[in-house]
Amino acid sequence: MNIREALASEHSIQTTNAIVEYIGTDAARFKELVDIFLGNEYRPTQRSAWPLSYCIQLHPELVKPYLSKFIAQLERDDVHDAVKRNVSRLLQYVEIPEKLKGRVFDLCLKLVDDPNEPAAVRVFAMTVAERIGHNQPELVAELGLIVDKHSDTATTAFRKRAEIVLGRRFDPRT
Repeated sequence: MNIREALASEHSIQTTNAIVEYIGTDAARFKELVDIFLGNEYRPTQRSAWPLSYCIQLHPELVKPYLSKFIAQLERDDVHDAVKRNVSRLLQYVEIPEKLKGRVFDLCLKLVDDPNEPAAVRVFAMTVAERIGHNQPELVAELGLIVDKHSDTATTAFRKRAEIVLGRRFDPRT
């Protein structure tokens, strides 16, 4: 399979699943997908994000050589929402190395705090931040303050994820 050609042919769940199945645990094939994702071509980058996140969900070990590069994508202002959405989504499924936890936590807080970010990016970032800070009450409290700050304008998805992540009712009237 030529991954680039498959991505160009159709953007569908069938194509995504075929690419994910083709890659499996093959690091070289996964690198081919990563190279497309990290490239500068808008449409291929956008379309590669979906199978990339599915590959990592199924085989989180594939991400290790690329984790810093993926995190850097979240720090950019010039990437498509699909890139941020899928990077923040895939970070839910991987163990963040200790040396990157502070950077990722701060980045996730920034994403959760930004009302201009799409709801999916914000809720995935909320989950990642909680996973990093779950054994550190001060970090969870910091996340809670940011979540509460958006109580008046929060989407349903944001409120529901806040309830799950923070383990408490999220009441927009408080």
